[in-house]
Amino acid sequence: MASHFSGVLQLTDLDDFITPSQECVKPVKVEKKHGKSVAKIQIEDDGSYVQVNQDGGKKKLEKAKISLNDCLACSGCITSAESVLITQQSHEELFKVLQKNKASTTEQKVVVVSVSPQSRASLAAHYGLSSSEAGRRLTSFFKGLGVHHVFDTSFSRTFSLLESQREFVKRFQRKDQDNKALPMLTSACPGWICYAEKTHGELILPYISTTRSPQQMMGSLVKGFFAEQQGLHPQQIYHVAVMPCFDKKLEASRSDFYLNKAETREVDCVITSGEVQKMLEEQNVSLNHLEPAALDTLFSNVCGDEFLSHAGSGSGGYLHHVFTYAAKQLFGEEVKDLTYKTMRNKDFQEVTLEKDGVVLLCFASTYGFRNIQNLVQKLKRGKSPYHFVEVMACPSGCLNGGGQVKPEAGHNQKELLQKVEELYKEERSPLPEDNLQVAELYQSWLHSVGEERAKELLHTKYHAVEKMTNGLTMKW
Repeated sequence: MASHFSGVLQLTDLDDFITPSQECVKPVKVEKKHGKSVAKIQIEDDGSYVQVNQDGGKKKLEKAKISLNDCLACSGCITSAESVLITQQSHEELFKVLQKNKASTTEQKVVVVSVSPQSRASLAAHYGLSSSEAGRRLTSFFKGLGVHHVFDTSFSRTFSLLESQREFVKRFQRKDQDNKALPMLTSACPGWICYAEKTHGELILPYISTTRSPQQMMGSLVKGFFAEQQGLHPQQIYHVAVMPCFDKKLEASRSDFYLNKAETREVDCVITSGEVQKMLEEQNVSLNHLEPAALDTLFSNVCGDEFLSHAGSGSGGYLHHVFTYAAKQLFGEEVKDLTYKTMRNKDFQEVTLEKDGVVLLCFASTYGFRNIQNLVQKLKRGKSPYHFVEVMACPSGCLNGGGQVKPEAGHNQKELLQKVEELYKEERSPLPEDNLQVAELYQSWLHSVGEERAKELLHTKYHAVEKMTNGLTMKW
């Protein structure tokens, strides 16, 4: 099976990327029942296993299952198996929910789809449309299938950027008392997070920003604010995210993003840009032939009329926004344009703020596993000169994610990526601080739930995965 995950997630051995049936070492707890022993186990014609009791009674045995949560909590291999993800997180699951909605009037789910700007740009490049036009036609496509609401994750990314800015300033101000306050490493890339948790644990995790990614920020908004606004229980909403990366499926499956009281995930299913293309093909539909549909908004009293983006990189613009905000808040410096200095390669760049020959801020962007390894080694040796690093597992960042639409025959990946970057940057990019809708939500919703709950909705935690001593992990 070809792997679509980021390079960081397929790291150690050549046989690291496996299906659970091949070499999974996760111990499965077996519930032992007291009483008389079973007479025998019988294999039925359909391949199922049946327990045959001494009195002749039969009981079908359940299979031992390894879930995504098991995979994420296990250090047996770096990544979860793609076959598990395809089963639990796929466009087929979305189709099943939509079919159930059509077949039943009593157990209806309100289906919400949140589309990332990177996915929108990828599909726009494939169909020869502008990014905004592709977004409106995607809205039309999903609503034609029976989806109730289609949102843009640029809105939730504004929250991620604002929280990252504030978190960095707080870390910078306590750097003299806390030797792990800096550098602050971004947290939006789940491939990078999974690698850090499973490979480096407590050595690296304190440096990672606790701010949620745009995907999970949207999860908070949809299953929290939007559910309240619509008078719905979170379990009544089926939330789908369209993302440029297969690793985002892992992120949605984290136990941190499961609402225990509501018994539901904040993001129920993640599908990639390429999977959306597949959905269109399966329905014999081209985006070019669909009528554009009006944009949805999380605010019932506001009609959105345009897609917005953010300045900076195609991975969210974290470096750009945190740098300009910190320069102003910490040193009173207004920075309009950032000058990027390429270091070892194009995926490792540096930005500095200097005054009178003194470096006040030193930021970097580090994409791809080779550069991440170098960064981690510097951190371990205490030699990192950076205050902030935008870290992404994929070379060239999120616009080049493994889940993006692939180039057609006769076209190469480099040409396609350039087109996707152009389309991504064509939209208006206001400052996060100037978004009045986000400011209103901070006041009306987040203040009303209390400080602790607001922090839970906007931030997350990381967990070092203990190395297994299970003998099954040994290579013979």
